[in-house]
Amino acid sequence: MENDTVSRNFIEQIIDKDLAEGHCETVHTRFPPEPNGYLHIGHAKSILLNYGLAQEYGGLFNMRFDDTNPTKEKAEFVESIKADIKWLGADWEDRLYFASDYFGQMYEAAVKLIKKGKAYVSDLSAEQMREYRGTLTEAGKDDPSRERSVEENLRFFEEMKDGKYQDGEKVLRAKIDMASPNMNMRDPVIYRVAHMTHQNTGDTWCIYPMYDFAHPIEDAIEGITHSICTLEFEDHRPLYDWVVRELEYEKPPKQIEFAKLYLTNVVTGKRYIKKLVEDGIVDGWDDPRLVSIAALRRRGFTPESIKMFVELCGISKSNSSVDYAMLEYCIREDLKLKRARVMAVLDPIKVIIDNYPEDETEYFEVTNNMENEALGTRKVPFTRELYIDREDFMEEPPKKYFRMFPGNEVRLMHAYFVKCESFIKDENGRVVEIHCTYDPASKGGNSPDGRKVKGTIHWVSAKYAKKATVRLYENIVDEELGVYNEDGSLNLNPNSLTVLDQCYVEPSLEKAEAYDSFQFVRQGYFCVDAKDSTPEAMVFNRIVSLKSSYKLPSVQ
Repeated sequence: MENDTVSRNFIEQIIDKDLAEGHCETVHTRFPPEPNGYLHIGHAKSILLNYGLAQEYGGLFNMRFDDTNPTKEKAEFVESIKADIKWLGADWEDRLYFASDYFGQMYEAAVKLIKKGKAYVSDLSAEQMREYRGTLTEAGKDDPSRERSVEENLRFFEEMKDGKYQDGEKVLRAKIDMASPNMNMRDPVIYRVAHMTHQNTGDTWCIYPMYDFAHPIEDAIEGITHSICTLEFEDHRPLYDWVVRELEYEKPPKQIEFAKLYLTNVVTGKRYIKKLVEDGIVDGWDDPRLVSIAALRRRGFTPESIKMFVELCGISKSNSSVDYAMLEYCIREDLKLKRARVMAVLDPIKVIIDNYPEDETEYFEVTNNMENEALGTRKVPFTRELYIDREDFMEEPPKKYFRMFPGNEVRLMHAYFVKCESFIKDENGRVVEIHCTYDPASKGGNSPDGRKVKGTIHWVSAKYAKKATVRLYENIVDEELGVYNEDGSLNLNPNSLTVLDQCYVEPSLEKAEAYDSFQFVRQGYFCVDAKDSTPEAMVFNRIVSLKSSYKLPSVQ
């Protein structure tokens, strides 16, 4: 039992206490994104935390779109967010909600505050409101409209709803304390006029609640017990508590803040990604160079790898940054025992085995993953003409180069020993063809006379290989120079995408479908691109290379 309590994070400890003291009988959480862009890796932490807590305590998890700002929200983002959350495995069952579903109740809540003398309609412009608000060291000044009668405020607020006023002409403010040391409590705006078509409610409303007013009401209506959010909302918690208290909800939700997930040298800001998309630098919010959840999925990351990453990051109250290499470590760990290890040639050079029969095809039975026999075997065709990677041949090799060069014998993986006899160059001096002889007695890659070879290289049959395009990715920003330039623009890496369009892969990959992934021997892990790949023209994205710069911290 002692070990059960040691590893519990601070949120679990709060929930344990709330359950013990009767603050709630069950645990009810939610994930409430605003549909103004695609979700990124940081959101995955919040999704998995909220869903995980509901699962851990046998409670409920809601999916809710905080769509209170029609100026930035789109149905496209709603659908992408739903797809991301389902992919991560967070199941909201039948509890899919929109903040806009509660606009009627929010309006009535605002009316209730006006009747209690806790809200008033203001005529100040945004600029005037900033002047009246004061500073961190000086108290604010009362709004000239602060002492309007309840009757006046009710009439003005109804006229706001009925479309009598232009955007910005009037707002509804909470009446709290203009001298509060917390700027969020200095009579914050809770409703504004916005003549905008809403992605969910159309033109029904021309006034919209502010997030800080809407969010606690949404939580209370849905019976949320613990409103888990990130640290920037810590200073907003007194306003959250004020709203649910003044609206007299019987079982008010409790807001708890945790530290965001920051990844080093990545772009997560929606305005930056939007500009990358609009400028055509990336091919959409799901471009595999980004860290949106859709981009990570398209690149070939798995839900399991994201969960492992979030667990390694942990839950705390202190902001910190995590190296992207840790995310790469997690996908390698997840895939290494789950995926077949196949042969692919990314920079092909033809090899002709002169003493092998011209029309013959042999099939070698190859284990899919030497570390996991449960993945079974496959048959790989071998023919007289093959492709190998150009880096596996050198005309004049340096010392300790054990791959193919004139006079040297190497092992063709799973197949035979072959010896390089000669090669042919084109008019530019580039090697275009290598001629070899093979030893028929070395079938399976072993010599009966016990002779050893130091080099083993992969290959594909020229006759049966499937042509493919392979995309190699680097960080979209220059890691050495930093993410941002002095003017705030992104410091882009010109080598973030390399496209190899003359590659060949084993025929066993011919029926691979979108998101299927494999280990290409010596090259890394690759995934079938979900957007551009077709059975006739396959496209593979490199998920991650085989080598890792990340070392898992040792447990003390």
